[in-house]
Parts: sequence; structure tokens; C-alpha cells
Amino acid sequence: MRLPREVIAELRVAPGERARLERRSTTATHADWLSGIGRSHPREVAEHDLELFREELRSTQELLFASDTWAVLVVLQALDAAGKDGTIKHVMSGVNPQGCQVVAFRPPSEEELRHDFLWRCIRALPARGRIGIFNRSYYEEVLVVRVHPELLTAERLPPELTGEHLWRERFEDINAFERHLVRNGTKVVKLFLHVSREEQRRRLLARLDEPDKRWKFSAADLAERALFEDYRAAYEEALTATSTVEAPWYVVPADHKAAMRALVGGILVEEITGLRLRPPVQDAARAAELDAARRQLLAEDGR
Repeated sequence: MRLPREVIAELRVAPGERARLERRSTTATHADWLSGIGRSHPREVAEHDLELFREELRSTQELLFASDTWAVLVVLQALDAAGKDGTIKHVMSGVNPQGCQVVAFRPPSEEELRHDFLWRCIRALPARGRIGIFNRSYYEEVLVVRVHPELLTAERLPPELTGEHLWRERFEDINAFERHLVRNGTKVVKLFLHVSREEQRRRLLARLDEPDKRWKFSAADLAERALFEDYRAAYEEALTATSTVEAPWYVVPADHKAAMRALVGGILVEEITGLRLRPPVQDAARAAELDAARRQLLAEDGR
């Protein structure tokens, strides 16, 4: 099961072009992929496709682990209430936990602030054969910190290194870092869950109205929501500057959760399949060793 190529192309931010978030839908893709035969509602199609993508991810993860050559880093970014946690839960369910790790990056600690902005994420990179998921990432340093420049004070940067040039230089650092990762066997898959302001409002209200979701709500959610357009502008510039040939961004419509999760699953299948992984090649000595083990086990029947 694969997403149509025109859907993949529509979601990808073409390197060198603007992200144009204001023109991108938060509800659907222009290319049709939700018209499955025998299913009456697009949600049913999306849920059906997600299950197929999960099956594909299970098998590709096993091959990733067995080949032990590439690692896969999934960078998941979004505004509040866009559905990052739920996406990880639903898309990656069924994937062997031994081959997958999720790291959620909170505000940096005192120790982390005493290092460069990439340091804490470098420490959490997945090893070869594994899938690593960053729930938020080093991109917070050109998003949250840009919207809240007062946070720079805690980073103790020399004054001559701050200023408007800082953001351009951090974009350059991120591009160089991701290029380095790809050149050294880590596939970088970057996903921005694109939620509308109105859908964000509904989801924040749901956190307040449903008792089992109240724990998710924070007073800071409202303060950050007031800066919705500031964040949108920061994302526009960040995605435009850092969508590269080696590591392009995908902008996934996030207002409808079932479709969003299926699209994320489809993108992951597309990217990992594109690595053209192969099972380990057995040399003659290894093949002989395995054949001998098989003969020994079969001989036990004759005891």
C-alpha cells in the first residue's frame, strides 16, 4: 500500500520554494486518495488505509533492524493541540518497541542550556537499525525561541552572536546538521501537522469539557494560542529555509485526525521504502554454519 505520488508531491515543501502555509489546506489534499470502493465515508477509507500503512511499517521496521545500515529520524512539529501524541500512538502501534524510540523535548534543562542548541537532540539520535521519533526537536530553537526572544537570555550566548542574523545562521546550522545525518546513514523525515486556529480552539475546549482530558490543559495553552499568527509566521520561515533535497518538510492537514494519521503513515512508508533496504547477505561461511545448525536440530528427532 502506497500513497499516490501526487499526494506525496502536494504535501512536500519543494526545496527552494516558499512553504506558503496560508495557501495549504488544514482539512484535505487536493489530490484524491479517500474515494475507496465499498466504503461510504472518507474516515472509513482513512482508517482502512492507516491499518495497511501500519502493516507496511511493521515489515519495513523489521527489515531496517535486520539490515542494520540506516537509522530513521522522524521530526514531528506542530502547534499546540495539533495531535502529535495521538499521531505517534496510532501510527506506530504495532511497531516493535525494541526498534523504536520516542523522545519528547520539553523546555531545556540547566545542563542543556550550557551547550549549543543541537546538543540535547544529538544525544537522543537513533542508532542504526532503529526508528527515532522526536516529539518537538531542535526546531524549537527557531520557533518557540523566536516567538519568545527573551528565552535567549538563558542560553548565555555572547551578545555579538545574537540579533536577526541568529535565525539565518541557525537555519544554516540545521541544514548542515541534517545533511551530515543523511550522509552518515540517518534518514530524516520531517512532518509539520498543519492545524487551523478554529480546530485548535475546539480541541482545547475538549480538554476542558471532557474530564479524562483535563490533565492535558495548561494555562500556558491560552497564552501560546494568543500568539498563533506569530507561530505561523515562524513556521513559514523555518519550513521554507530548511526544506532541502536531503531532508524535505511535509505539511500534513491536521484538522481531521483519521486522515492526518493515515497521511503520516503513508509518508513514513514512502520514505523508509525509498531506502531500498535488503536483508543481510550471508557469506559462504555463515551459510555453512546455519546449515550445520539446521542438520543438528533435525537430527534430534532421531534420538
